[in-house]
Amino acid sequence: MTDPKESKRPLAALFGIVVLDLVSFGIVVPVLPFYVTEFGANATVLGLLVGCYAAMQFFFAPLWGRLSDRIGRRPVLLMTIAGTSAALLLVGLAPSLLWLFAARLAGGVFAANISVASAYITDVTDESERTRWMGLLGACFAVGFLLGPAIGGLLAPYGYSVPMLVAAGLAAANLCWAFVVLKEPDVHRASGPAVDRETVLADPRVRRICWANLCFSLAVTQLETVFAFLMMLRFDYDAREVAFILVLMAVVMGAIQGGGMKALAARFGERNLLLWGLVLMALAFLAVPLAHRVSILLIPLVVSAVGRGIGQPSMMSMASSFSTETTRGAVLGTFSSRASLARALGPAPAGLLFDQAVAAPFLLAAGLLAVTFVLCTQLPARVGGDGEVAEGGEAAEPVPG
Repeated sequence: MTDPKESKRPLAALFGIVVLDLVSFGIVVPVLPFYVTEFGANATVLGLLVGCYAAMQFFFAPLWGRLSDRIGRRPVLLMTIAGTSAALLLVGLAPSLLWLFAARLAGGVFAANISVASAYITDVTDESERTRWMGLLGACFAVGFLLGPAIGGLLAPYGYSVPMLVAAGLAAANLCWAFVVLKEPDVHRASGPAVDRETVLADPRVRRICWANLCFSLAVTQLETVFAFLMMLRFDYDAREVAFILVLMAVVMGAIQGGGMKALAARFGERNLLLWGLVLMALAFLAVPLAHRVSILLIPLVVSAVGRGIGQPSMMSMASSFSTETTRGAVLGTFSSRASLARALGPAPAGLLFDQAVAAPFLLAAGLLAVTFVLCTQLPARVGGDGEVAEGGEAAEPVPG
């Protein structure tokens, strides 16, 4: 059994590396829409740019994971951090839109390393404590997406290429630190017996919640893709102002997920929280294009952050509950892959629709959330141990371990 004190040392190093990796990514998020306008791009082009980045992540995440099984976690993490730094440098130095596309494609390839970080955690922890450490990996995302956009917004007034170059420098510093502090795990191991995707999708509840996650994530990408263009077009906002609105929304979501979810879930149940979260988000998305003052727009934006704050973790928790010890990794991997697919497919139509009519992507998002709501009403209200239905919903078909 792994000594908990010994396991904390490599994990502390890993989490620090992941946070810096995500901060360097987050710096780019609020600035990129404004940066592409310098090349004469519209929302359609931005959607394609964001979608191609996510598509590379989707395709390369399993490849990096398998490569790390063969040659080790440390060399793959170092390789991907180095590639991220180089890709960000190319973004900051881009002389043309074609160059920018090439740089973002490369960035998506090397950004697909979270699967390797997850495998690293599996290597150095015991089953009894793995959920806790995976939860802390999720917290790294919250930290990265709070600090990154804030830094990007502060740097944007000095030129839109400056945040990109700073992000590249931060990634390079992260590479140097990782080279020094990151150690290769003594043993590579899986979290449980291999279970294929077709096996976990034999459970109708897993199928339904995976479809729900795809629709939900497609809806979220509509707002994420065109929000900066909306603020530019309607309020003449710059990257700094957009960044701090994004930070505000992240703070709202983080406060709910970090401080109140346990008590809310215990009182109202996860399915009820999920359904209410979907309703709040759908109403907020319908209201966003109707607001013609920033003070009014902040209301649906905060409401959507509240809805996502209670809905998204509830959906993930329900997906986990529709599994057993031997299928949990496969179920959550399949569930998460739907969100990755949505991030690859959703931005292009968001940008195209925005260029046709400002309200169009928000109407699509509300419709997708309505579909998600219908799918989730057919899920069980409560689930017992090892995926057994405790109340409502249809029983699972047997899933072999």
